[in-house]
Amino acid sequence: MPVSPSHLAEPYLSEPAHAVADAALETIFRDARTLRKWQDRPIAPALLMAIYDLARLGPTETNISPARFCFVQSKEAKARLEPLLDEGNRVQTMTAPVTAIIGYDPDFARYQPKLAPRATTMAAKMAADPGRARLMAMRSTGLEGGYFMIAARALGLDCGPMSGFDSEGVDREFFAGTSIKSYFLCNLGYGDREGLRPRAARLDFDEACKIL
Repeated sequence: MPVSPSHLAEPYLSEPAHAVADAALETIFRDARTLRKWQDRPIAPALLMAIYDLARLGPTETNISPARFCFVQSKEAKARLEPLLDEGNRVQTMTAPVTAIIGYDPDFARYQPKLAPRATTMAAKMAADPGRARLMAMRSTGLEGGYFMIAARALGLDCGPMSGFDSEGVDREFFAGTSIKSYFLCNLGYGDREGLRPRAARLDFDEACKIL
């Protein structure tokens, strides 16, 4: 296998178990921002499929994989979404090439034979305790939503995650006839950084962490 320039600059990348290149960390974390303005560049369906193909590999509780993704891309679909958005979110959402509705499915246990065949009692437990099923679904969907944004950034897109929408209206409009509930929205595209505000502060290690 040819040695790439990045391997020459960062020889640890040739080791069997290694961290990703520092440039990748810049793309995914350090340089990444929440974008609200977008370039007029479309996103191919194949790229959306590639994002999901990566995001689905992240761990969830007992591999329940409850996140569901609805990609709102066409003008017709955007028109259905627009009246369900808070006023402050409309411009950034309507100008984004794609808006992903990230939802959670509390009826995830129906996929247990495929995803967690050893968890033979899961379906019965979830049916007996819908509150627990909803909590599990929301918790793991939060994880999957994070994986989704990291995957999108790793594949060259910018993200604009947000709340600020009529969740019940979105459920009726986009998830009618299913058990899926909307969790949050994430605009996707190639961001326009003109006028981008400075990054807000983050907590220092000692403020947020403890080593015991």
